[in-house]
Amino acid sequence: MRYRVHCDGASRGNPGESAAGVVIYDPYGTIAGRIAVRLGILTNNQAEYRAVLAGIQLVEQLNPTEVEFRLDSQLTVRQLAGEWKIKNGVLRELSLQIHKAEPPGATVRYIHVNRSENSQADLLANWALDHTSSENVFPIG
Repeated sequence: MRYRVHCDGASRGNPGESAAGVVIYDPYGTIAGRIAVRLGILTNNQAEYRAVLAGIQLVEQLNPTEVEFRLDSQLTVRQLAGEWKIKNGVLRELSLQIHKAEPPGATVRYIHVNRSENSQADLLANWALDHTSSENVFPIG
């Protein structure tokens, strides 16, 4: 089955408190999963990579045959797609973790989208930053 995974990392400060938001859509456009998670003190690029890693871990449970990761971070997309070199050692290590965790047998693509197309993942990342870790349920509706 084909899934579309929107990922966004947010960092308040660079580095600063950070979080990830992920929304997974099934082939019919229905939300199949979502997560908002605080990540601690990271750079904005590290938060983006960690959002992808969270997305992989979440979508893997759905046994996908095809996955499109959509992000508004051109740097993250181009680096994960192998189009740009990854000079930063931390990002290089996260990239290895991401590629190693990709669902076995699934076709995986990384696609750059406008910020407006990634608004739900952005909302989740910012929600995680605005709430304490004890408030672990994102309100529906």
